[in-house]
Amino acid sequence: MAYNKPIPVPQGESDVYWQKAKEKELWLRYCNGCEEAYFYPTDFCRNIECATPRDTKWVKASGKATLFTYGIVQRAPHPGFVDDVPFVTAVVELEEGPKMPTNIVIEDPTPENLQIGMALEVVFEDITDELALPKFKPV
Repeated sequence: MAYNKPIPVPQGESDVYWQKAKEKELWLRYCNGCEEAYFYPTDFCRNIECATPRDTKWVKASGKATLFTYGIVQRAPHPGFVDDVPFVTAVVELEEGPKMPTNIVIEDPTPENLQIGMALEVVFEDITDELALPKFKPV
């Protein structure tokens, strides 16, 4: 079955992120000036007070996170999601510090099965031959 949902378009500075996701690894950008990891992967530190916003590197993340906030989608926002509802959109706080938008992979997406602060781990969904999406599941 073909993937019929919107597909991310890798941009030059995010290519490493997408390559590593295809290899089932989660990588983040890290600012040497602030000594903090951040997401979304750009070449510039996201801290507006950073004195060295271009002094960044790639770091491998642990893949561990906690649930920061979530919503249960009951109505498909796109025809490709009709068979997926209900599903969980979320923001997770990665062990390394940054917050990341994602989906929670859970068999029964009800409020009783989701709790702010619950432990999560990354999983990857292959959507094309070149792309995999990082999602999270309860530990």
